[in-house]
This record gives sequence, structure tokens and C-alpha cells, in this order.
Amino acid sequence: MLVMAACLLAGSSTAASMRVVYPLTTLEEVDSRYEYDWAVLRTALQKTEARYGPFELHQSTHPMSSQRVAQELLMPGGRINVFARATSPELERTYLPVRLPIDKGLLGYRMFLVRDADLPRFAAVRTLNDLRKLRVGQGKDWIDVPILRNAGFQVVEGTNYPGLFGMLAAGRFEFFSRGIDEAQREFEERRKAFPHMVIEPTLLLRYPLPLYFFTRRDDEGKLLARRIAEGMEIMIRDGSLNALFQQYKGESIKAGGLSHRRVLQLENPHLTPETPLSRSELWFNPLTGK
Repeated sequence: MLVMAACLLAGSSTAASMRVVYPLTTLEEVDSRYEYDWAVLRTALQKTEARYGPFELHQSTHPMSSQRVAQELLMPGGRINVFARATSPELERTYLPVRLPIDKGLLGYRMFLVRDADLPRFAAVRTLNDLRKLRVGQGKDWIDVPILRNAGFQVVEGTNYPGLFGMLAAGRFEFFSRGIDEAQREFEERRKAFPHMVIEPTLLLRYPLPLYFFTRRDDEGKLLARRIAEGMEIMIRDGSLNALFQQYKGESIKAGGLSHRRVLQLENPHLTPETPLSRSELWFNPLTGK
């Protein structure tokens, strides 16, 4: 069992160590996409040690595609017992969601990685209809794909994350839509490998896109989800979630020049009724800084 919780009762003085394993998503040397998520997970587990006991947090030693990650979390005794992903109704039915947005909703603010030769085409975009004339790249089965297709975009899917940068360079699509901090980190990490890739400086696409932790829908998964939720609620109250958010995301938000961008708004028709949109303390608006 990945989570050893036979003695893990509230207030128990003898608690087995809870083993938590999150996925290794690629063997590529550069992949910083999830560093913040796992820092939040570790802190949430630390905040709940008094109630739930000690824990061990590990990354899987086997690299997995996003599809394989989902399969592993369905299997009793699979290699992982938690992952972080933008939510969808299907995910919330299949797995147990911790409905607290890990990144305070930042993932729903999208900047574009483009080829430098295409910058004039994006500078001329004024409306969603203008943007729909350009093809957008996304990973296969990413949550953004149905959101973008529902809004009338032509989406080109890549089978693996590293390959999407080569597809952009080869002209398979015109823009790679990324979160604010993702775009900037990926540009810095890959600018030498793709010298004609740049961050588009004039546009910001926005749609609600909560990023949640998910666990299995079994007793161990329920215990882990409850512990993560309690830990994150503590982090929200004591300010440590916001501190981590600023540590990992603050510079990217400042560097994004958001106040100078044209904001294009999309709906996300795939949010469930349980999405905690009414809890304003859970969400960050990078356009206002609050």
C-alpha cells in the first residue's frame, strides 16, 4: 500500500508513516512545470503532521506520460497516489479532487510562445475572432483542448510535452498557449535550443482553470485527500500558501507586463458546480495584484 495508514486516526499517538508518491512526467533534463505544486504538497503534509503523523514524499522513478499518470492513479497499488492537474468533470468523477486551486487560478491566464517571424500577426489581433484564425498547440488530451475547441479554435495536439516546442518551431501551429509563469520559464529553459521562439508581448487569454490535487477514490485516497485539504486550508489561513505562490510565481507575474496586454476572455463550460468560485481568498487576479 502506498499510504500506510492502519494506525492513522485523529489524535493517535502511534501513527504509521504516510507514503506519498507523485509522478515523474519526463526524463527530459529540463522540466520545472510542477516544482511549485510539489512544494505546496510537501508544505500541506508538514502542516498536518500533528494530526496525521509523519510522512514520506517521493517522486516516482518511472517517467510517465499524462495518460499513463491517469492510468496509474486508477490502479490499486499503482506507482503514484497523487497528481496535480487542471480540473475537468471527468477527472472529478474518476478521482477524488481536493477542490482548492493550488496556484490560485493563475493557470487560467495564458501567454503565448510563438515564432519571432509571426509577431506582426499577433500584434494585429484585436478580438477572439482574430485569434481563431491562428492554430494553437496543446498536449494530447490536455484539459485546455476541449475549452479551446469549444470556443472555435483549431487545436493541434502533440503526443508529448517536449515535442511541442519542436512542433512550434516547425510551423505545425502558430502559438503554444501557456500559463504566465510557464511561458517565461519555458522560454528561458529553451531559448538556446529554439532561438526563434519568443514570448508574444501584446495578448493575454483568460479562462477559469482551477488546478487541483487528485487522489484515488479508495480509503487511502480519501485519507490523503482529507490531509491535503486540511493542510492547504491551514496554509491559506496562515499565509504560507501565498508566500509560496509569491516565491515561485511573483517574479513571472511582474515580468509579464500584464497591464499592457489586451485581455481576451473565454468561458470554461466544463467547470463543475462544486468549483469554489465564491471563495475570493482562493483566487489571485494578476491584472490587479489581488
